[in-house]
Amino acid sequence: MKFNVANPATGCQKQFEIDDESRLRAIYDKRIAQEVDGEALLGEEFRGTILRIMGAQDKEGFPARLGVLTPNRVRLLMHKGDVGCRGYGMRDGERKRRSVRGCIISSEMSVVNLAIVRQGEQEIPGLTDRIIPRRLGPKRASKIRKLFNLSKDDDVRKYVIRRKVTTASGKTYEKAPKIQRLVTAQSLQRKRRRRAVQRTRALKAKAEAAEYEKLLAQRQAEARQSRKESRSRRSALHKSRLSAAV
Repeated sequence: MKFNVANPATGCQKQFEIDDESRLRAIYDKRIAQEVDGEALLGEEFRGTILRIMGAQDKEGFPARLGVLTPNRVRLLMHKGDVGCRGYGMRDGERKRRSVRGCIISSEMSVVNLAIVRQGEQEIPGLTDRIIPRRLGPKRASKIRKLFNLSKDDDVRKYVIRRKVTTASGKTYEKAPKIQRLVTAQSLQRKRRRRAVQRTRALKAKAEAAEYEKLLAQRQAEARQSRKESRSRRSALHKSRLSAAV
């Protein structure tokens, strides 16, 4: 059985192959996200190291899925993008039945992915003796501030991580990501302008509504007065006809 061991602190990764059943028993019946003793599984150089199971794959290539509490393979209804369902040709919201392995580690697994949670006493060649820097730094302004512990007054643009790129012709230039969610004086001015336009429109709509209500009340009063005068004219005409008949 192969074990891919990753060290998040250094960015290194190394593969080990273990065939000794007495060692493999240390990981059998463990589930994804559980921790295992590194020395019992991988030998003396992992003394004091704690490893966490991050994932696995069986001998036919089906991935282990977190939350499926069985060592066997099962067929589940899955959405596009779920573990074990790439979703080619699937519509949004559509589900299809796909085979996945349960999250319990057994002898049917071919590869198990592990991550170092706590490092032991000694250095592990290929995992703890060197540091691989991240190729790309953070892109969002708030994450750059968090990385460099910046205040709100500091200019984030000065701290963006750049990298040098050499073209086929030998020219060297720097590349840097476009900072997202960057608050500048221009963006604040645009925000103030939007708010001012909204306020102006609201005040205009309010004034127009008040003017319309006033005009409507005037028209209704005129209509009432007109109906009242019409009734009084009809009443006077009716009385005059009655008096003429008498």
